[in-house]
Amino acid sequence: MKGMKMEVDKVYLGDCVKIMKTLPNKSVDLVFADPPFNIGLKYDVYNDNISYEKYYKWSEEWIKEACRLLKNSGAIYVAIGDEFAAELNIILKRRGFYFRNWIVWHYTFGQNQRKKFTRAHTHIFYFTKDKERFTFNDKHIRVPSARQLVYKDKRANPLGKIPDDVWQFSRICGTFKERLGRHPCQMPESLLERIISVSSNEGDTVLDPFGGTGTTAAVAKKLKRHFVTMEISEEYYDLILKRLNLRKLKSVSEDEEEEQRNLFWFSKMKKKELDDSIRKIGGYKRAERG
Repeated sequence: MKGMKMEVDKVYLGDCVKIMKTLPNKSVDLVFADPPFNIGLKYDVYNDNISYEKYYKWSEEWIKEACRLLKNSGAIYVAIGDEFAAELNIILKRRGFYFRNWIVWHYTFGQNQRKKFTRAHTHIFYFTKDKERFTFNDKHIRVPSARQLVYKDKRANPLGKIPDDVWQFSRICGTFKERLGRHPCQMPESLLERIISVSSNEGDTVLDPFGGTGTTAAVAKKLKRHFVTMEISEEYYDLILKRLNLRKLKSVSEDEEEEQRNLFWFSKMKKKELDDSIRKIGGYKRAERG
């Protein structure tokens, strides 16, 4: 992959591990990944209920490729549920990433439960590839502090404080205007705005291996970053293209099929014109004989 140049602002259709293997080393500045949680959610084509061993091995594979694609100064954020949070934390550390935060995304509208407490959070791991050298634009994400709002303390930083590691953003429910398509776990744009703003700069490239509804790519585009994303479902892939106002690129086979269709209709039209001409000539000859 050495010497290759990354194609940016691109959406791939297919398996993310296979696609990432074709991309050049150290070509992205930030990775955000929201992989399937393996809890039996109903996706379009993906089976979200595989064995523990298979899911663990698959997680190692995509994290390995994400690490290869990430620049030495880059960061990775991974959203995951309770069931495999500990495992992914270990995989990221074994891969050589440096731990920075275990963020808890607390949301409203958690799914109601009958025999356990209602879940109202998702884990987001924040790791960097280098221990000291990485992007962290704290001024872009600061929020008002209690010192400012409650105590009116003049010593408070006028820019506010860096947010805590418990983030509060609402889930994207079915009735929300932001909701797109039938994807079961659409990410809110406000959450991605915080991550992309703090851990990348304008002109940087953001990778999302699990495109979903294209939230990462859409926010990256809005914040003047480049994006590369991939989606295994053609339904969700088309949704991403529509959201980003991108044209679906035809494959070679699709072009060939269209050419064959055009040739078929052309030959059919020519045959009809020829038949019409023959009928007309026959009519003229009959008229001459008469």
